[in-house]
Amino acid sequence: MIIMTTALISGGSAPFGWSGPSDQTNQVRPQPSAPWQDNQVIEPEQLVKSLSAAKGEKPLVLCVGFSVLYQGGHIVGAKFAGPGARPEGIQALKRAVQGLPRDAQIVVYCGCCPWQRCPNVRPAFSTLQDLGFTSVNVLSIPTNFRVDWIAKGYPIEKGPEKP
Repeated sequence: MIIMTTALISGGSAPFGWSGPSDQTNQVRPQPSAPWQDNQVIEPEQLVKSLSAAKGEKPLVLCVGFSVLYQGGHIVGAKFAGPGARPEGIQALKRAVQGLPRDAQIVVYCGCCPWQRCPNVRPAFSTLQDLGFTSVNVLSIPTNFRVDWIAKGYPIEKGPEKP
């Protein structure tokens, strides 16, 4: 008997290049591993406190999701640097952090879908690590941005990033 850590899905397309049976029955698919450690995950309430603190350095918050989601509502002050799943998104991410000290506090988030299936946050996080950034955190959004941030009443702003 083989036991694997898996996620149960029903139909739909599979991210991360997984190719398995294509029928519409329930399929078991390996869950992608996270490139971050538990201590590199920040909870929404922790980020809100950090961003609203009167003193101390505030982290750079980078949305590495899709433009339409960013424009529809994003964390106040977040910069758009995505989508992390696309080469042009990774290039935008690199431009967004260009010139920052390697110990700069950075928080990345997406929120397009359940975390275990998100195509954007893992490559963005890994890219920042590969660039030598030492204080990178990922925002915990297990379901999606609407459920885990907006519905909980955390502050958002809408519209495109201002130049």
